[in-house]
Amino acid sequence: MSEEKNDNNAAGTSACASCGSAEIDDIKLNKCIDCDLVRYCSDECKKEHEPTHKEACKKRAAELRDELLFKQPENSHLGDCPICCLPMPLDTTNKNLMCCSKVICKGCNYANQVREAVGKLQRKCVFCRAAIPSSKEEVDKYRMKRIEANDPVAMHREGSSEGKKGNYIKAFEYFTKAVELGDVEAHYQLSIMYNYEHGVEKDMGAVIHHTEEAAIGGHPYARHNLGIIEWNNGDSERAVKHWIIAASQGHDLSIKALLNAFKRGMIIKDELAAALRTHQAAVDATRSPQRERAAEYHQTERNFVFSL
Repeated sequence: MSEEKNDNNAAGTSACASCGSAEIDDIKLNKCIDCDLVRYCSDECKKEHEPTHKEACKKRAAELRDELLFKQPENSHLGDCPICCLPMPLDTTNKNLMCCSKVICKGCNYANQVREAVGKLQRKCVFCRAAIPSSKEEVDKYRMKRIEANDPVAMHREGSSEGKKGNYIKAFEYFTKAVELGDVEAHYQLSIMYNYEHGVEKDMGAVIHHTEEAAIGGHPYARHNLGIIEWNNGDSERAVKHWIIAASQGHDLSIKALLNAFKRGMIIKDELAAALRTHQAAVDATRSPQRERAAEYHQTERNFVFSL
C-alpha cells in the first residue's frame, strides 16, 4: 500500500497518522493544513510523522494549489458596475469615485453627467450621493477619510499615486496594507514592484506568489503574466491554460499570446477557436448602448480638441 493511501486511510478513519489514536471526547485531531490528507492528535505526533508524510504532503499541496489556481473565475477582479450591473470593461475608461471608493462604468458616469446638466442639478456622486469635491483640499479630505477607514481600494489607489511620484517605499506600504485587507489589485501591484525592483529587491518567489494571488482573484493581467512566466520556463501547457482563462475574461493580449502559441503548435485549432469565442462573449457582455454613447461623446470631444 502506498504512503499516500495510508495517509488517506488515516484521515478517513479519524485517527492520528502518527500514533493511531482515535478521535474521542478528550482527543481532538487537527488536519494537516497544507494537504488535508492526515490528522494529528498533537504537535509532537505531527513533528514525528513529518519525515514520512513530507513527500505526499508536498505533492498534494501542489495539486490543491493548482486546482485553485486554474479554476475559472466567475468574473474579472473589477466585477460589475454597481449602477448598471453589467461587467466592467478591462480598459481605463472606468470612473473612480473618490468619496466612496466605488468604480462605475463610463456609461453610467456619462448618463449621470447628462442628467445633472439637463436638470441643472448640483453635481453629486452617482452612487453615494455625496457632493462632488470642487477643490484639492476637499479631494484630499475624501481620500484620507477612506484610507483612515481601512478601505482597501483607497489603499491601493494611494499606493499607485505614491508609486507614480517615485515614492516606492510609501507605495509598498499602502499596497501591503491593501493586500492584508484582501485587495486583488494590490497583489498585482506588489508583483510588479518585486519584479522591477521598485523600492524592494527582486524576488521571483514574491513575484509569483502575488501574481498567483491576483490571478486567483480574477485579475486577467496577472493571469497573462503567469502565462509569460510559464512560457519562459519552458512549460507551454501551463502557459496556454493561463492565457485561455485570461482570454475568457476579455483580455486582448492573451488572445495574441494564444495565436502565437498556435503558430508554434502549442495549442490545437479547436482550443483556439473556443478561446476566441469566449473572449468575444466576455467583451460583448461589457457593452451597452449607454456605454457606446459615452464612448462616442468622448471621441467627439477629443476630435474637437485636436481640430482647434
